[in-house]
Amino acid sequence: LHGTGKSTHIEQVAARLNWPCVRVNLDGHISRLDLVGKDTIVVRDGLQVTEFQEGIVPWALQRPVALIFDEYDAGRPDVMFVIQRILERDGKFTLLDQNRVIRPHPWFRLFATSNTVGLGNLSGMYHGTQVLNHAQIDRWNIVATLNYLPRDEEVAIVLARVPSKNYDKGRKLIASMVAVADLTRKGFAAGDISTLMSPRTVITWAENCEIFRNPALAFRLSFLNKCDETERPIVAEYYQRCFGEELDESWMREAGKA
Repeated sequence: LHGTGKSTHIEQVAARLNWPCVRVNLDGHISRLDLVGKDTIVVRDGLQVTEFQEGIVPWALQRPVALIFDEYDAGRPDVMFVIQRILERDGKFTLLDQNRVIRPHPWFRLFATSNTVGLGNLSGMYHGTQVLNHAQIDRWNIVATLNYLPRDEEVAIVLARVPSKNYDKGRKLIASMVAVADLTRKGFAAGDISTLMSPRTVITWAENCEIFRNPALAFRLSFLNKCDETERPIVAEYYQRCFGEELDESWMREAGKA
């Protein structure tokens, strides 16, 4: 799922190991030339000459670098075949443009993150993702799932990002925010709503609270307006359970007007 900190997790591990880390966001416009390299015109001694410029893959492969392909399933499957051999045991990289075979640096590592595990947009939440070749998926040595954190740890992360809320009343507010997020995740899992709150959204909500000084308004601007109109009463009910306050979208408000 999105917002669980997949890419950040890798970056933080690399930072603690003092390990250089390069993060590449993939999309449908990333081509083989971007990853492998291409001939470019450069100026040498006042003359224009053609020179091969390495792409990110051969460049990182020769260095003690952690290379992250972020949103791996957003890349085109035919382009991603360039890393096929690298994923094999003792895999090397053949640079056809220079008739050269590159051996990976002993401390080079390749990581990839995705929300669909290469299965495509089955839930309808992740448009733009691709169904990846299963033979390539099979070559990854380790596949890990990163779920949302326990409630107390998520509260601690939000407080670390918004330290101005780190007092008694502020901590209670953040705990209520995380409780709302947890209800949206349970509602999503049960099929009641089609949108859920990630920790990223909770942090945005807390930051907007600092701007608007109103948790209900900040909630509406941070999350509620992203929800389908037919689902907003359900989300408003989640808010009411945790904050004891009815929103305009609540069923109770509609019943009172009737």
